[in-house]
Amino acid sequence: MRKIRVPLDSRSYDILVGGKLFSQLGQRCRQLRLGSRCVVVTDSVVGPRYGKRALRALKGAGFDAALHSVPAGESSKSLKQVQAGYDHLAKLRLERGSFVVALGGGVVGDLAGFLAMSYLRGIDFVQVPTTLLAQVDSSVGGKVGVNLKAGKNLVGAFYQPRLVLCDLDVLKSLPPREFRAGMAEVIKYGIIYDARLFSLIEREHPKIMQQDRRLLARIIARSCQIKADVVAQDEKERGLRAILNFGHTIGHALESITRYGEYLHGEAISIGQVAAAMLSARQLGLDPVAVERIRGLFGSIGLPVTVSLSGQQERKLFEAMRLDKKVSGGKVQFVLAKQIGQVRTGQSVDDQMIRSVLAALGE
Repeated sequence: MRKIRVPLDSRSYDILVGGKLFSQLGQRCRQLRLGSRCVVVTDSVVGPRYGKRALRALKGAGFDAALHSVPAGESSKSLKQVQAGYDHLAKLRLERGSFVVALGGGVVGDLAGFLAMSYLRGIDFVQVPTTLLAQVDSSVGGKVGVNLKAGKNLVGAFYQPRLVLCDLDVLKSLPPREFRAGMAEVIKYGIIYDARLFSLIEREHPKIMQQDRRLLARIIARSCQIKADVVAQDEKERGLRAILNFGHTIGHALESITRYGEYLHGEAISIGQVAAAMLSARQLGLDPVAVERIRGLFGSIGLPVTVSLSGQQERKLFEAMRLDKKVSGGKVQFVLAKQIGQVRTGQSVDDQMIRSVLAALGE
């Protein structure tokens, strides 16, 4: 087992990465001296597979545990599901000392964290991410929230979990498409922070895609360590943490204009990262060889690297980008790469350059 500490003074917590951790859930919560009552928030896909196991682990450690399930998919990151969650938590008479367990992917983690942050003005929560994407990204760092019709993650807060439990065994049940999507975030960490990680994935991606246990533990732990380092320095995204948004400006907009139904998050930000690399070459002088390495790695893993938009879709994409949280002074702010392993934030890019890159992505 690997342990990564997220150092945030009194709100510090551990990320545990390894096999056979699921059965330790109750024991780990007991060690944190969490309250006696809890609710496991999950979805209609993960719940039937892992819900009973989670309840068994919690009850076996002496907790009074119940299950709250939402429909699987991005549409559950909504105020409607927040209200349903509040009603269930109130019915179960959760108290200030109670806690929430997020059991699922990024949608469940964001929703459950938002419920915990806001119910009774804040109760504890624990992340048990069941997708690769959630293990390396969304479960770490304390971003919680829901979507509005206008855009993704427009309502939310920074609220740190008490523990993140990344069990490698649950990844075996992931559909290949979901696993590939998670790799988009792992590759991102290499581009923004660690060229050696990027090279490792280039060299070993066939074994990684076969879920080689040693390599998988290594890349997940390294991804979590990078995010922990960034969050420790800039918890509320006032500076350095913005590097984590590489590829997300166009990626989030793509998700939005396709109503979260065409692309998985990792697929959308794969396209977004290739676009950001192309913009980086034009604006910051990123070596064309590096652009091709980035495009080639995403393509080798089986992630999309092209997109073809109609004129109407392109207009909607720009509208969605301008509603993004990263807009400042009415201008879309990009994270661009100077080289693999080094990026710059707050980059304003001319609309015509974006259109040119989008046209190139469709060729």
